[in-house]
Amino acid sequence: MASHSVQPAASATPTRRQLREASRTAPAVAAPADAPAAQPAARRGSPLARWGTRAGVLVTLAAVTVAVPLAQQPAGGEETASEEQVDATLPSTVEALTATSAAVLPPASLLAGDATAVRAQVDVSRSQDREILPGCSGVAGTDSANGQLPESDLCYLWDGSTQIRADAAQALAELNAMWVTRFGTDLCLSSGYRTLAEQRAVKAQKGGLAAPAGRSNHGWGLAVDLCSSQTTGAQWEWLNEHAPVFGWENPAWARPGGSGPYERWHWEYTKGVMADGEYYG
Repeated sequence: MASHSVQPAASATPTRRQLREASRTAPAVAAPADAPAAQPAARRGSPLARWGTRAGVLVTLAAVTVAVPLAQQPAGGEETASEEQVDATLPSTVEALTATSAAVLPPASLLAGDATAVRAQVDVSRSQDREILPGCSGVAGTDSANGQLPESDLCYLWDGSTQIRADAAQALAELNAMWVTRFGTDLCLSSGYRTLAEQRAVKAQKGGLAAPAGRSNHGWGLAVDLCSSQTTGAQWEWLNEHAPVFGWENPAWARPGGSGPYERWHWEYTKGVMADGEYYG
């Protein structure tokens, strides 16, 4: 009967020989060029050696996969604080669209120095809008006699010398503002309110071209005479088109074919004349 050699049963615990072979296999992978020749194929292919190699690779990959993202990402508390700070400092959409770039603004020193002058100019402009004739209320009494109007019923016009009744002055000043916008200069005036004495003097000088003293609408502060340069051409046409909007007209009797002398320069505040003056239809 043939004899059979009995192999020792495999043990779950590696033997010393297996451990030595595993320790030899690991350095052989990274051995330098002048190292001894590689171990035999039987040793390289042992299960324990393959397990050790694979385990090392898996551990390295796991370390890289976990460690690299953690190194690149800040801590959770820092990230939350950073986002809150950024949100607090970012402008809203409306602010971003309406904000003025600081690069186009003048230096703060210049703004501080010029602000007072700019505000003063704006205040003056607004004041002129509110009160087109400074000191003129636009309200006049109607209980005075022709040529005897009190100063309280009269207002000085823009030339500083011509006076007419306050309500008529306010309307004429508004017309003048529109005139200035169109032609760049004020309306030129040659005459306004006339006292009784002044009416007599004009009547004596012009005869039939002037109304009798006490019957002139100049005596009521409701008429002005314009300079002759404004009674022809584009300016004359402009006046006839726009002056009635403000209540001022060259009366029918003063036009060609009218009942009175031909006076293109003579203009009256129609509303006032119809109510309180000498209206000749």
